[in-house]
Amino acid sequence: MTSSGDGLTVAVVGGNGGIGQAFVRHLAERPTVTTVHATYRRGDVPFEHPRVSWHTLDVTQESAVSEWAASLGELDMLINAVGMLHTAKQGPEKSIRRFDADFFLQNMGLNAVPSLLLAKHLQPKFRHGRRAIFATVSAKVGSIEDNRLGGWVSYRASKAALNMGLKTLSIEWKRTLPNVIVAALHPGTTDTALSKPFQRSVPDGQLFTPEYSARCMLQVLDGLTCEDTGRFWAFDGELLPW
Repeated sequence: MTSSGDGLTVAVVGGNGGIGQAFVRHLAERPTVTTVHATYRRGDVPFEHPRVSWHTLDVTQESAVSEWAASLGELDMLINAVGMLHTAKQGPEKSIRRFDADFFLQNMGLNAVPSLLLAKHLQPKFRHGRRAIFATVSAKVGSIEDNRLGGWVSYRASKAALNMGLKTLSIEWKRTLPNVIVAALHPGTTDTALSKPFQRSVPDGQLFTPEYSARCMLQVLDGLTCEDTGRFWAFDGELLPW
C-alpha cells in the first residue's frame, strides 16, 4: 500500500504494446515511482525491471479485471494503453459499404469497454485522497467536432464512446473522488503495429517513436490539476474538442 510519504504506485494496462511498454519504461525510471504494475494479455514478459511487476490480464473480461483489481493496493496513476484499429483480416472502413457489425463490436470491446471496467473495479484504490490520475489513450479521430474526413467509422465511434465514458466518469468522480483527474489522451501518430499499415501517408516528422509519444503524454499528465478532470488532451498539451 502506498502512503503519502512513500513513492508512487502506478499501473499500466497493455504494458506490452508499443506505447504501453514505453509508458512502463519511462515510469519505472522515475525516482518518485516505487512500483509499476504492468499488464499483458499473453506471451512473454517484455522486459525485467526491479520496479515493474508484470500481470497477465484480459482486460475485456470483467471477472479477470475484478480479480486483478482485488490483488492491488492503492494507486496513484492508472494508464490504459489497450486498443485496436485493425485485425489481420480487416482494416478501418474507407466507406460505409465496408461496415461489418462484428468488426464494429470488436472495436467497441477493445477501445471503449476496458476503461469502464477498470474504473468500476479500481475506484476503491483511489480513495486515499491524494492527487491521482486515471488516463486512457484515445485518438483524435474520436473527436466528433474534428471529424472532417469521414471513414473509419468503427474506430471513430469506439473512441468517441470511450471519450463519452471518460467524461461521464469524471463528472461522477468529481463528486465522489475529487482527488482523481480523469483524462483522455491523443498520442499522435506513433510507430507501432497499430499504425504500421498507414504510415506511408504520414507527413515527414509526424511519425513519433513510442518513447517520444509516451514521454510527451506523461508531461501532459504531470501538469494537470483536479480542475482539468474530464478533458481530452493531445500529446503536445493541446486541449482537443470532444
